[in-house]
Amino acid sequence: MKLSKKVQALAPSATLAAAAKAKALKAQGIDVLSLTVGEPDFATPKNIQQAAITAIESGKASFYTQSAGIPELRQAVVDYIEENYHLTYSVNQTIITDGAKFALYLLFQTVLDETDEVIIPVPYWVSYSEQVKLAGGIPIFAMTEEENGFKVKVSDLEKVRSPKTKAIIINSPSNPTGMIYSADELREIGEWAVAHDILIVADDIYGRLVYGENTFTSMAMLSEAIRENTIVINGVSKTYAMTGWRIGFAVGNEAIIQGMIKIASQSTSNPTAVSQYAALEALTGDQSPVENMRQVFEERLNRLYPLLQAIPGFKVQKPQACFYFFVNVSETLKLCGYQEATSFVEDLLNEAHVALVTGAGFGMDQYVRISYATDWETIEKSVQRMKAFVEKKAQI
Repeated sequence: MKLSKKVQALAPSATLAAAAKAKALKAQGIDVLSLTVGEPDFATPKNIQQAAITAIESGKASFYTQSAGIPELRQAVVDYIEENYHLTYSVNQTIITDGAKFALYLLFQTVLDETDEVIIPVPYWVSYSEQVKLAGGIPIFAMTEEENGFKVKVSDLEKVRSPKTKAIIINSPSNPTGMIYSADELREIGEWAVAHDILIVADDIYGRLVYGENTFTSMAMLSEAIRENTIVINGVSKTYAMTGWRIGFAVGNEAIIQGMIKIASQSTSNPTAVSQYAALEALTGDQSPVENMRQVFEERLNRLYPLLQAIPGFKVQKPQACFYFFVNVSETLKLCGYQEATSFVEDLLNEAHVALVTGAGFGMDQYVRISYATDWETIEKSVQRMKAFVEKKAQI
């Protein structure tokens, strides 16, 4: 049986592939330490768990829901955006989806025709380019500079803009870098996009995981013209430690949202009912666990930063948000005799039993992504093994 051309051309998720390889070695009894997946290591807060149990026991979770999500959760999203973004939307401008990842998928399927182009700043989350391709679009990569925090500028965008440019993706805070665009930086990009009638896809999934004196600004918050030209993508996975529940949402232009709902009705029918009731409690219930988890991530960030700096050749920028370091290992690769990060990461896993994600999956093969969304003991042991591995390879 011959597979479709689009499936044959599809690259697997680099992060999920790395995590799967680590799990396979663990299953063989090997002591693998994994710093791969961007997944909070906390259990979902108890009040959210209890809301799900109540929904099951009451029978509410037993039936199909509306394709766009239960009305009370869509209203909760409207209220959440009003409280956190200071913007007012109607319920008809919202959709609840099977994770933020599927919200992005639905969006690209809704707005892209064959050969439409989507500008994606590099480095980028691994699924952006593949989802654009699945919708028949063409991903166009805009290079950034490490010295500028890996943040794209209008001059970078102008180099790749064409008459076929349909959309641009802005992920702030960024996976994999953990960097945040300032309001002024976003405004410049937003005004450029409006001037050229380019849809802005604002992936805000990490907006509540911000550290130090840094602040989060969404593209939609900058002006009415930019807001009308922006689709906000968000969800409960990272903020509320609900990755397994698979609930995301999108907010924006009503015609686009209604198109997404139409596609959802012919694909998944509706997001899982019990997860929707859990997400309702997440958005409307006690918010203190969010801050408690954020503080733990920030503590890990501050403790891990100097340890990574001590590894020979590692060039480390301190992230402002998320739970990742995106480390320039070009000097380490030279010291250890590697040309690119993928081989380095493979040997690190096989020999030192530490799993990282190669930067190649994010469009930069001289980098690695390190997740600190795991317990401190695992993080500390992993750094010790990485340092020993590099020193052995480099004969230091």
